[in-house]
Amino acid sequence: MKLVKSSSSILRKFLILNFFAFLILGLFTFFYLIGIQPNLVKQRTEKHAVIINNTSNHIERLKINFQEESLKSFLSSTRFLFQNLERVQFYNLNGNLIADTNALDLDQDVFRKTEEVTEGNLEGDLTTKTERERETKKKINEISSTKDLIKIKEKNEPLVDQIQEGDNLYIKTLDAVKVDDKIIGYILVTEQANEILTAVEERKNFIIRTVLAIAVVIFIFLIFLNKYILTPIAGLVAYTESIKAKDESMGKIEKFLYRSDELGLLSRSLNNMTKDLQQRTQRAENSSADLAHEIRNPLASLKGASELLDNTTDKFERSKLIKLLSHDVERIERLITDYSQMLKDEASLSREKMKILDIDVLIRNVIDEFNNTNSVSDKNIKFVVNRKNINGNKLQTYGISNRLEQVLANLLDNAVSFSPENSQIIIDIENNTDNILLKIKDNGPGFNEINTEKIFKRFYSNRPEKFGEHSGLGLNIVKSIVEMHGGKVRAFNRPDVKSGAEVELQLPKRV
Repeated sequence: MKLVKSSSSILRKFLILNFFAFLILGLFTFFYLIGIQPNLVKQRTEKHAVIINNTSNHIERLKINFQEESLKSFLSSTRFLFQNLERVQFYNLNGNLIADTNALDLDQDVFRKTEEVTEGNLEGDLTTKTERERETKKKINEISSTKDLIKIKEKNEPLVDQIQEGDNLYIKTLDAVKVDDKIIGYILVTEQANEILTAVEERKNFIIRTVLAIAVVIFIFLIFLNKYILTPIAGLVAYTESIKAKDESMGKIEKFLYRSDELGLLSRSLNNMTKDLQQRTQRAENSSADLAHEIRNPLASLKGASELLDNTTDKFERSKLIKLLSHDVERIERLITDYSQMLKDEASLSREKMKILDIDVLIRNVIDEFNNTNSVSDKNIKFVVNRKNINGNKLQTYGISNRLEQVLANLLDNAVSFSPENSQIIIDIENNTDNILLKIKDNGPGFNEINTEKIFKRFYSNRPEKFGEHSGLGLNIVKSIVEMHGGKVRAFNRPDVKSGAEVELQLPKRV
């Protein structure tokens, strides 16, 4: 249930975020749609104001008498001023109609619509030749009387009115005619502006289509988010919970391991990390059990020797028992020390950063340290380094310097301890295509085992005669460190001499 809630909470947050985004977008859209038509009407009335102003200028310039006959003659001669207009009407100061483009027999190309002759004023005293035209004109001119319009009109601002009848929109603009800055009458311009309704409708349809498209995209994204992101994340969470609960049936991530995206990479990393942790836990459990078993033998020997020592009076026997006690104590101390060091090494290997290392430098450093030890000088052992297929080039690898030196030191220490006096320990360095091979050869007794892989196990029991000088962890530590560097280690008896051991290290080469 927790996993479902976790996934649902992300979806819920995403939906809430999109809801508020849609809400804000909807408010902006609402106010935008409300403001579209007024803005378009305003632009149209501004054109009307320009026409009215030009008409006033012509009347003033031509000194037209603002009377019926003079205005009819003026309309006939200046029809270009009123192109694309539905109707232009002139009123005197009392609001009486004195000229009307519908009352003139003008060219059809000048005005978009020519109706039957209509005479009257804005006070509702219109007469038409047919009942149908009367009703139409009544609807078109459903505004207050001209006198009332003049009263409410601002002094220097035109008065605008818009009437929508069915699918038709009519815009009316009333403004004063001035001559020598004196008002001599009024002009009422009427224009059919159905394209404004069309523009508004187109914008509404566009916005609706856009919103629907966005909703579909978000819906598809939600499906993708849930199927390809949230569900795998829930699976990874279930997997971690199953590891915590030690119940592998709770979570499986095999189906995510083959994905090529970031979640696949995360799944593989989590899977590898889990396996690594499980292996470390298993190794720790096995090592603890092996250590307890290894300590039990010298403890039993200590116990038996101490009981015999208490009951023995012979000096020779007592001296022999004391040496045995000392040997067992050293053995236990060596086991504990090496085991603690092994645990520290495993922990540090996971924290330390690998760097570019020169193999020749590593080997030279380790050999220099061994040449200064008593074990080498007392037995008069010589180290011989052979470089093969190198041609003067540097052999480099990625690794942790002190850990690889520890590997070489452990192997050389084993070789020195099992080598006879006045012998050589050979170190071959070979350059392969992708790897660096290090072979450490001694002249000791070699291995008794047919399967030499067993010697790399912790506390391996089939030990040579001098194994008591070692804890039994050295070769296991070598194998762990080499494998963590991406390499391999193997051991076998030397084929070129009667007796002797050879340990081969394979490390990845830096190209």
